[in-house]
Amino acid sequence: MLSDYQITIPEMGTIHAKHVPYVVLTSNRSRELGDALKRRCLYQWIEYPNLETEVKIVRARLPGIEEELVRQVVGYVQSVRRLNLSKPPGVAETLDCAEALLALGKLRLDESAIEETLGCISKSVEDGAKIRGAGLDKILAQST
Repeated sequence: MLSDYQITIPEMGTIHAKHVPYVVLTSNRSRELGDALKRRCLYQWIEYPNLETEVKIVRARLPGIEEELVRQVVGYVQSVRRLNLSKPPGVAETLDCAEALLALGKLRLDESAIEETLGCISKSVEDGAKIRGAGLDKILAQST
């Protein structure tokens, strides 16, 4: 695909590059990249957004969400990121959690709501156990 400078997308057909393309690879380190590919890459590490930036992202993607819920969810996810998890939740997981809370009709984040949506931010049983082990009440207190 990269050597042919084209890509086929089932819904769109084959797209041919007019120029040698720049390719952006993203990774959550779930699979190892080969050494030959890594040698040809330039690296940029991107930190998680701060609270205000992440709140803006959630508001932009979920415009109907209440301000209090946005701040609670973002604060909660940012608190969970400080735990020693094998896969800390990213912004996509913050959005998944907020969207799930909206679908459940939740207006506030509490321990019950966290339990109901834990699968949105925890991608393994072990990480879910670590989150519970840290104390949902403590995580909620840190997130406000």
